[in-house]
Amino acid sequence: MAERIRLAVGIMGNAASLLLYAAPVLTFSRVIRRKSTEEFSCVPYIIALSNCFLYTWYGLPIVSYHWENFPVVTINGLGILFELSFIAIYFYFASANGKKKVAMITIPVFVLFCIAAILSAFAFHDHHHRKAFIGSAGLVASIAMYGSPLVVMKQVIQTKSVEFMPFYLSFFSLLASSLWMAYGLLSHDLVLTSPNLVGTPLGILQLLLYCKYKKTGVIEEKPQKWELESCSDKSKQQLEKLDDEKLKQHSQSTHDTDTKT
Repeated sequence: MAERIRLAVGIMGNAASLLLYAAPVLTFSRVIRRKSTEEFSCVPYIIALSNCFLYTWYGLPIVSYHWENFPVVTINGLGILFELSFIAIYFYFASANGKKKVAMITIPVFVLFCIAAILSAFAFHDHHHRKAFIGSAGLVASIAMYGSPLVVMKQVIQTKSVEFMPFYLSFFSLLASSLWMAYGLLSHDLVLTSPNLVGTPLGILQLLLYCKYKKTGVIEEKPQKWELESCSDKSKQQLEKLDDEKLKQHSQSTHDTDTKT
């Protein structure tokens, strides 16, 4: 019975995590539409990628006992595909400095994961020590992933606007972390439980901030200089057109008067 409950919670955790990984689709559709990354940060997506890498490796039979953590493998494998897609889109539309920032963070993350994977496979010869090693690295990555929205939360407090903190991302983050915390407790797995003990209160805090500042609305976009110049030119053209029409009317009336005379 306990095993069935654990499996059910794992499936629900998978569903919630899938929605969490898919939530930024709305954000990146805006990036594609506006052809700009605006004030969005790439850091949460890169940290989430490192988290997915480590927990996919953690759930594979090389580290875990057979397929005891199969739900962990499936959802984090999908997470890798989602996060790579988001980072690629961000990189494409980012400025030159933004591209450098993405590369400077992503490359070290990938290199560190490869080092951790190689060490766990060859330096440790039993599942217990492999799980402890990769689990410790995953714990750090998970805490960093759940802590990364703190940067956005600071921005929300400063601007008093939730424009760059999407509601669905915060909501599904809370839901997923709560379910995976329950899964870790049922599995007696400290590695899966610990980071979600951090993620759950942070998710609650994000939702509280959203509720507080959502009435503020989206920051109004200021007109660009070229737009003001364009409006000014149009106004001048319209005034010149009106002057021409008045001159024509005046000439016509003068002509009519002369004809009558």
